[in-house]
Amino acid sequence: MQPTLAPFPATRLRRLRRTPAIRALVQETTLSPADFIWPVFVRDGEGVVEPIASMPGVNRLSVDKVAEAAIEAQALGIPAICLFPYTDPALKTEDCAEAWNPDNLSNRATRAIKAAAPNIAVMTDVALDPYNINGHDGFVEAGEIVNDRTVEALVKQALSQADAGADIIGPSDMMDGRIGALRDALESAGHQNVLLLSYAAKYASAFYGPFRDAVGASGALKGDKKTYQQDPGNSDEAMRLIARDLNEGADMVMVKPGMPYLDICRRAKEMFGAPTFAYQVSGEYAMLAGAGERGWVDGEKVMMESLMSFKRAGCDGVLTYFAPAAARLLNG
Repeated sequence: MQPTLAPFPATRLRRLRRTPAIRALVQETTLSPADFIWPVFVRDGEGVVEPIASMPGVNRLSVDKVAEAAIEAQALGIPAICLFPYTDPALKTEDCAEAWNPDNLSNRATRAIKAAAPNIAVMTDVALDPYNINGHDGFVEAGEIVNDRTVEALVKQALSQADAGADIIGPSDMMDGRIGALRDALESAGHQNVLLLSYAAKYASAFYGPFRDAVGASGALKGDKKTYQQDPGNSDEAMRLIARDLNEGADMVMVKPGMPYLDICRRAKEMFGAPTFAYQVSGEYAMLAGAGERGWVDGEKVMMESLMSFKRAGCDGVLTYFAPAAARLLNG
């Protein structure tokens, strides 16, 4: 219940907004570089910085350049990097075996980051779409994305990533039962301290387009992902998904996309109290960065305002491609 305010002029709420110093004293929500996880795209080669046309300012980086990015993140106070591989199309197969290859791009990048910037937490993506000739997060059989066989493959993928040194496993596949299977497998393999940040409420969204360009999945995808990603019209279902994943052993949960689903972030944090993250996805980033690049909005200000919205909605942190630029601003 809101307190009853004294009538005007005893109450002048503008007093609290009068100067920068006073505004700083009473600001309810704050941002820090420690709130960010930086998603980074990794590709083959050496010395490669390859711009992504649909994501202004974002590049695919070779493993050596990813290691340099990790050093930069560490200096900026960003605590974690999340890796997404741009897999050679020749390595994409029906059986997705490259997903658990100990020397795949993601695992090589993890080891390089750990060598270059040991204080950075490495988060990896668990899903088959970067390795799947069909572009789906799971195996496709007779036109259906099958659940249980996919979960078996995700376990192999996650164990490969944990063996490479990943600190946080991010299952983004939306298969049923995968969190419990991953947690059991990690425990049995001696990876008790590896965290699971579950993409628990991941929606079948149109905001993922630039990301699919970035990882080379756009051309491969056959059909859509609506049988496993969530209906954008559903909120109660998201709470059931989050409850299930926490019960199966998730340490943290994520809502994806971010800004169009701030109501889900708020509900999740209030209902469960678990560490809650949002992913400011590629389409959100592209709209803000593209408009800023064209001078239609003040790019820096809308970047910071958008990031603040996640914290105000109850998120503990946010995956954002803006991480280094925002951290530089926050560090002055």
